[in-house]
Amino acid sequence: MIAAVLVRFTYFAVYHAFAALWLLRMTDREKDVEILALCRQIAVLHRQLGDQRPRLRPEDRALLAAVLVPLARATLRRLRLLVSPDTVLGWHRDLMKRRHARMSVNRASGRPCTVASIRRLVLRLASENPSWGYRRIHGELALLGVAIAASTVWEILKTAGVDPAPHRMTVTWADFLRSQAEAILAMDFIETVTLTDQRQYILAVIHHTSRRVRILGTTAHPTHAWVTQAIRNLLMDLEDTGYLAQIKFLIRDRDAKYPELIDKILGTAGIATVLTGVRMPRMNSTLERWVKTLRAELLDRTLIWNEAHLRHALRAYERHYNEHRTHRSLAAAAPLRARPQPLEPAQIERLTIDRRDRLGGVIHEYHHAA
Repeated sequence: MIAAVLVRFTYFAVYHAFAALWLLRMTDREKDVEILALCRQIAVLHRQLGDQRPRLRPEDRALLAAVLVPLARATLRRLRLLVSPDTVLGWHRDLMKRRHARMSVNRASGRPCTVASIRRLVLRLASENPSWGYRRIHGELALLGVAIAASTVWEILKTAGVDPAPHRMTVTWADFLRSQAEAILAMDFIETVTLTDQRQYILAVIHHTSRRVRILGTTAHPTHAWVTQAIRNLLMDLEDTGYLAQIKFLIRDRDAKYPELIDKILGTAGIATVLTGVRMPRMNSTLERWVKTLRAELLDRTLIWNEAHLRHALRAYERHYNEHRTHRSLAAAAPLRARPQPLEPAQIERLTIDRRDRLGGVIHEYHHAA
């Protein structure tokens, strides 16, 4: 609406500016005659309108206010106008109010907006540190050289819907696993059946960070003595490889196959046992995912004759899994093998790949030809 009025006002202003130039060619006598004629026409319009108010457009009011206001009030009263001088002055006041309103809208008011990168940094610090309140985040920003008020940090968190620190300090199971991954082993039993219809139990552990798998053994009778000896063998293996000081937790379910003695044995090595909830396999999701991989890549594709054959197959698969198979969580590296450097275009053109079969072709591994 205001834009349309401004366009019309500009048109009438330009039109009357050219009309004023035309008046320069007129003599004083011609101007007086035109003024008398215009005054007479206004008198005729007054007589015809009577008590009715004239219908003026916004651009008409703007032009009349701009032209007539510079004149003195006494001069305005002597002129024969369609409206009273007070009305003209009221139009002018309205124009000035609108002008000031537009200027206040266009002019930046209050404090400048916070830079988007700072807002993202504040939200990042809050998400990565649930126990930090807005004043702790403000202090960290000060150490980074970011000048921002503590109240601004509070406002950013509130606008983003981030709860205060006391409500964000609750540690979820997923947060615990991520924060303690380097210190966590997960253990579980896997069941399978041989061709002789004998049920076998496989005991395996996996390290959360490296994803290295250790198959502790397989047996048809997982007695407490067998499980206890498997745990002792695990601790000796961890000590020989230098991982024992790093491991602080072992996650397992509440299976009755585990004797209470193993918790004491682990405790003497500084490893605390963490039990999963009843019927909550997701609490041991890392090992459960490996069990699914083991079944899909080995057990469901191989006919296991007996316990000896099962141990042979598991040893081969454990070596393949730790030394060759890639993992998304390790950026396509293997637990015991780093990801190689990308080949140059010239090397790719001369690339020759050999295949190595394991377990009679159940598993394929590819290597550069010698």
